[in-house]
Amino acid sequence: MTEKEVGKIIHYFAHVGAGIIELSDSLKVGDTIHIKGHVADFSQPVLSMQIEHAGITEAKAGDQVGVKFDQKVHQHDKVFKVIG
Repeated sequence: MTEKEVGKIIHYFAHVGAGIIELSDSLKVGDTIHIKGHVADFSQPVLSMQIEHAGITEAKAGDQVGVKFDQKVHQHDKVFKVIG
């Protein structure tokens, strides 16, 4: 499987287990993402995304999307889309 960098974490809300990804490429609900940072290194499917608290199914480069994470993430962690 290959991976393509699609963004980075710019904020994490520990009390709800969600974070904000600033996208450098497109991302859709159903895509599998890999989060890699100094501490975080895990993959998960994107089950839902939000922009300004409104549910969306896909986003493009430049968007800042909220995603619920299975594990804790940190600011500046890189987000990759798993391809294949």
